[in-house]
Amino acid sequence: MFKRADYVVIFFALLLLPYLYVTLWGNGSYGEQVTIRIANQPPQHYSLYDNRRITIEGVLGDNLIEIKGGQVRFIEAPCQNKLCIQSGWLRHDGELAACLPNGVTVSVSGRDNRFDAINF
Repeated sequence: MFKRADYVVIFFALLLLPYLYVTLWGNGSYGEQVTIRIANQPPQHYSLYDNRRITIEGVLGDNLIEIKGGQVRFIEAPCQNKLCIQSGWLRHDGELAACLPNGVTVSVSGRDNRFDAINF
């Protein structure tokens, strides 16, 4: 059923997977900037190292976002399930939290963004 070439391809693929995981999907580096996007408005950019609380008016009401100690999170949200709050602190390049019913997303960016299937 399998030929020798099939085993060689599988062997090299298994060797390549840990390298790809570490370089593309690993922990990534810490971010430098926070981008807040609100439906039908231009994005707002903040430094990840400026400690502040930001009130964002969305479609359903106000979101409260906290930037503190090189990380960012949702504190309050008017949505029903509060999944944006449950996503916790974001600190690495490419991390994102969204309050979709309210039309607000928060993302962290820096020099070395992480990639996953969502980016494509």
